[in-house]
Amino acid sequence: MRKQLCDALVGRAARSDMVFLTGDLGFMALEPLQQILGQRFINAGVAEQNMMSVAAGLAAQDLDVWVYSIAPFCYARPFEQIRNDIAFHDLPVKLIGNGGGYGYGVMGPTHHAIEDYGVLLSLPNMSVFIPTFDQDMDAVIARTGASRHPVYLRMGRGEPPKGYAVPVYAPWRQLTEGDGPVVIVVGPLAGTYIETFERMPQEFRPNLWVVAELPLELNPLPTNLIAQSEQASGLCVIEEHVRHGGFASDLLLHFAERGITVRNFRHLYARAHHFDRYGSQSYLRKASGLDVDSLLVTLGGI
Repeated sequence: MRKQLCDALVGRAARSDMVFLTGDLGFMALEPLQQILGQRFINAGVAEQNMMSVAAGLAAQDLDVWVYSIAPFCYARPFEQIRNDIAFHDLPVKLIGNGGGYGYGVMGPTHHAIEDYGVLLSLPNMSVFIPTFDQDMDAVIARTGASRHPVYLRMGRGEPPKGYAVPVYAPWRQLTEGDGPVVIVVGPLAGTYIETFERMPQEFRPNLWVVAELPLELNPLPTNLIAQSEQASGLCVIEEHVRHGGFASDLLLHFAERGITVRNFRHLYARAHHFDRYGSQSYLRKASGLDVDSLLVTLGGI
């Protein structure tokens, strides 16, 4: 999604108040943005804590501030500065973390971002955008830029089937329809299930939904998703994020507070930081049971 990110930000760069900071990353991708912003494109170096404090100071001067890094260096290393300097002061700094989930697979747990949105959503005033497809980026940048509060944008890579007609961006989208269980996925992982689900008979085909904006209090569930969840044989939530603090917990609390009941709940999630060996993002997803075959086994039980 980096090219689409760059294109969307270039389109925004006509604003004289826009400032972009990078933690010495973005080479071979963000050069067009650097050229158009000139001195307003700042390489802060490998100094993420300082970068966040600088971003907070710039935002306090009513500038349009965007900060970019590999996801774990965007939220984990400078967490105290995000908490104290940005979130506590409700400053509209836009944090862009590339490679959410197991995106940087072979580089190991230091480069994985599988607790990112759970951590950041524990802070006041924070919201999270998790685009599903490359084509979402224009809308996501527009919506992110319109926020007057801190935002974390978790980037991955769009993974729809070849030739798939990507639906217009929305916080909630239904990607497949059927009479089977309800499956809710956070972000790009949803694209990996579409082709398999579309081949399934109507009576077994899941209602596949993807959510791209958190927390739920800002983006309530569509009424037809609630109805499907109550009527279906089961509900499965899938996220490339650890169990604790993840979307599933927020969803079940949301249901409990509103008296919404579901049958046969299942949760698939990023199961570990440490594995015996490391491989691609797909390899680590399979190790966590997030691949299509593992999902089909789970759905067969509900």
